[in-house]
Amino acid sequence: MNDYELFVQGIKKLTGIDLSLYKEAQMKRRLTSLYEKKGYKNFVEFLRAVEKDRDLLNEFLDRMTINVSEFYRNAKRWEVLQNKIFPKLLEKNKRLKIWSAACSTGEEPYTIAMVLSNHVPFSNIQILATDIDENCIQKAKRGVYPERSLAEVPPNIKSKYFIQEGPFFRVKDEIKNTVTFKKHNLLSDPYDKNYDLIVCRNVMIYFTEEAKDHIYKEFSNSLRPSGILFVGSTEQIFNPSRYGFEVEDTFFYRKI
Repeated sequence: MNDYELFVQGIKKLTGIDLSLYKEAQMKRRLTSLYEKKGYKNFVEFLRAVEKDRDLLNEFLDRMTINVSEFYRNAKRWEVLQNKIFPKLLEKNKRLKIWSAACSTGEEPYTIAMVLSNHVPFSNIQILATDIDENCIQKAKRGVYPERSLAEVPPNIKSKYFIQEGPFFRVKDEIKNTVTFKKHNLLSDPYDKNYDLIVCRNVMIYFTEEAKDHIYKEFSNSLRPSGILFVGSTEQIFNPSRYGFEVEDTFFYRKI
């Protein structure tokens, strides 16, 4: 067994995270740069250190999970959500059950709330947002972001839902109160059912084909009939019918 395989085995025992389900070349590249920066010679040395040092473990989790997020990322897709997807979903149910999966530091679920607030009052919005990284979840709960995270936010939305605090912007409480954050591992934890909308963007590209297959099946099982899966702009599903989906729009899939 090579040092990376030993590392994968040790991390699974320590955290429950199975790195073998992530693309190996990408993961090794990310983690090698981290352990070299910290002064370790190989994955086994790094594992021993991670086992003893909680801060280093958290830094490893931050590096392992991608955590590149911003509000209204790929703005045209959010327009489709606002103008086409939400009106159709709301015809059937005025209080939608929504999950933002692998939500990183919270920009995505807060964006969902802002978009949905064009159709229903905040009292009708409740979004579950999950991530594997507890550091991300804590940042998401704080709801304070650098200006670069708001690069694609329309000016009227920026003034309506954010409070500027020096170089940072804080999400207003009326938005924050619509989102509940929890820790969740897409590869091993159970999935809830009867969602109207699942948003999972710019995460699947880091998983192996086996892992993606598992997650898409779980998403399909978790959606109501006619529920929607919204994926990232590099994550087109080429055989959606395999998972019981049909194309609703570019990067939106409807459960058949």
